[in-house]
Amino acid sequence: MVLLRRVIGDALRARRQGQHRTLREVSTAANMSLGYLSEIERGQKEASSELLAAICDALGAQLSEVLREVADTMALAEQMQGVLVPVQDDAKSPAEEHSIRKVHAEGDVSVSVRQDTPLKATLRATRTPRPGDRGRDVIYAA
Repeated sequence: MVLLRRVIGDALRARRQGQHRTLREVSTAANMSLGYLSEIERGQKEASSELLAAICDALGAQLSEVLREVADTMALAEQMQGVLVPVQDDAKSPAEEHSIRKVHAEGDVSVSVRQDTPLKATLRATRTPRPGDRGRDVIYAA
């Protein structure tokens, strides 16, 4: 299961990094502490709607745009049933452990999953750029 706060945090971090901005720059513009913004980006804290709006404003993004991106990622993750379950086969070689297990694409979003260890998988969501937009890779580890 992918946590909503992780997906939101990763979407915000991808936007900030895509603009080559630091946590300090964005936290100052959003009028919030650097540490709290960092926790939101890492999915450790859930931001209120007011804080999300302030962060989006600081990033020059529409809140609805960020939430739409998050919703697309969540929808794809939900469709990939059984992807993030532990692997029972201990006989796998190290090369096989790090292989991509499943790829799903829908519209301008594609998701791939790599099994890092028997209990850890990495979910990578990639959005194809729209006119005037940059593509983004967002990574989720579970």
